[in-house]
Amino acid sequence: MPGERYWEIDLARGIAVVTMILFHSAFDLNFFGVLPLDVSDGLLRMLAYLTASTFIFLVGVSFTISYARTSQRLDGRDLALKYVRRGLTIFGYGLVITAVTWLFLPSVYVVFGILHFIGIAILLAPLFVRFDPQNLILASIACLIAGYVTNLVPGPWPLLWLGIHPASFSSLDYVPLLPWFGLVLVGMACGSLFYPEGRRGFPLPAGPAFARPLDFLGRHSLVIYFLHQPIILLVIAVLAPGAVTGFW
Repeated sequence: MPGERYWEIDLARGIAVVTMILFHSAFDLNFFGVLPLDVSDGLLRMLAYLTASTFIFLVGVSFTISYARTSQRLDGRDLALKYVRRGLTIFGYGLVITAVTWLFLPSVYVVFGILHFIGIAILLAPLFVRFDPQNLILASIACLIAGYVTNLVPGPWPLLWLGIHPASFSSLDYVPLLPWFGLVLVGMACGSLFYPEGRRGFPLPAGPAFARPLDFLGRHSLVIYFLHQPIILLVIAVLAPGAVTGFW
């Protein structure tokens, strides 16, 4: 069924939405001086990496399912344009985040965050979709090694998207192509193994009732991504008057 959604994928994405909200709440409380929380190390930093890794892995899984289904209806130019449009749209959402953070937090504004990354990843993924799972894993290992190498030596701003940046670079959210695209490739490998031809390749009962709220969050993750920060800031402004407004 072309439009069928798989509850286990929405559930995983929904859990990542919850952990994203938890981390960003902790980050904002620390950033605005409400609570002294260590968000750069320890459990909170691990939570941030786990959240980003889940979203990025699911980009690869979801792309494989989507591409397999779409290729049954479209081919050639139309098929390519679908993912060009989708990638550029999500990259455009990233530019909105760049503009807003540059306006309010110019010293640490988001230059190449997770939405920029996902947009570029969707543009690149069709180039790898014909690889078998073994070659996708090999390519992901190459991305990991390249990401490690690019992190060793500082470089110019124009290469920031790739993972090379000046030593003084700082950003609220930074997800460069290397090594993170490797995790997209792992997701694509898992997608082709477990969801061949865009269909679930293993038996699974209907989603349990307790998972429905998380499924809902997973289905609307992009909207929640845009709305959750203003809501967190509003709550902080109510609970700690002056913390947010006094920052600017």
